Amino acid sequence: MSRSAFAIGLSIALSGLVSTALYAQEPASAGTPAETARLEYEQVMTLTPDLENGRRVYLTCAVCHRPEGWGAPDGTYPQIAGQLRTVIIKQLADIRARNRDNPLMYPFSVPRILGGPQNVADVAAYVAQLPMTPENGVGPGMDLPLGKEVYVEHCTKCHGENGEGNEDEHIPAIAGQHYLYLMRQFDAIRMGRRKNSDPKMVKQIDSFTPLQQAAVLDYTSRLRPPESKLAETGWVNPDFPAYVRDPMGVPPMPPMPAGLMEPPAYPSVPPAR
Repeated sequence: MSRSAFAIGLSIALSGLVSTALYAQEPASAGTPAETARLEYEQVMTLTPDLENGRRVYLTCAVCHRPEGWGAPDGTYPQIAGQLRTVIIKQLADIRARNRDNPLMYPFSVPRILGGPQNVADVAAYVAQLPMTPENGVGPGMDLPLGKEVYVEHCTKCHGENGEGNEDEHIPAIAGQHYLYLMRQFDAIRMGRRKNSDPKMVKQIDSFTPLQQAAVLDYTSRLRPPESKLAETGWVNPDFPAYVRDPMGVPPMPPMPAGLMEPPAYPSVPPAR
C-alpha cells in the first residue's frame, strides 16, 4: 500500500467511519449553495473547538497541505497554516456546499470523510494555530514599487495594510501566501470560476492589467506576517512524528477516497518540481 493511500485510510479511520450519523449533522437543505454554506458556517461558529480532535481530523488535510500546513511554493496547494479561523470555516463550508468549485478538495471535505460541523470547528482551530513558513514562494521582484502602489490603493481596505485579513468579516490573511497560488486564485476570481468571491473584489480587479496583477501579487507575497506567527527555519510539526515526507518536498497528488461518486479533476501534467 502506498504512503498516501495509507494516510487517507488512516484519516478515515480516525474520523470514525461513519455515514448517516455525520450526514445528519449537515445543515438543512436550502435554496442555494450559498445559503447552505451560510447555515453551516453559523452552526460551526457556535461550537467550542477541540484542538486534539482537530489534530486527528487534520490528517485528512496533511496529505496535500503537508503536516505543517505550508502547501507548495508552486501554487498547487496554498499555505493554510496561520490562516484566520473564520476564513477556514467559511471556505470549507463553501466547498462542501458547492458554493466554491474545488474538484480536487471537495471529496476530502464532505462529511463522510472530514466529519460534521464539530470536526470543521476543530480542524479550523488547529490549522489557525499552526506556525507559518518563513520561506513562502514569492514572485520575480521586478515591479515591487508598482505592486505596493496598487496594493495600497485597492487592497488595504479589506485585506489590511499588512495583509492580515479580517477575522470578523472572514476576509483572508494573504501575507506570506505563495505567489503562484495568489496568481491562480486571482485569475479564478476575475474569470468567474470562484463562485464565492466578493462581488466588490470581482468588480475592482476587472480592469487590472497583467503587469498590475503580477506586481501587486508579487508585493503581497512578500508581506511578512508577525514574527509570532512564523515558524523557525527547519521546523517540522511534532504532532506528526511518523509522517514520511517526500524527499523532494513536493506534495503528492492524493488518491480518490473510496466510494465517492464524483472523482476530482486531476491535472493532465504534474506540477513542476
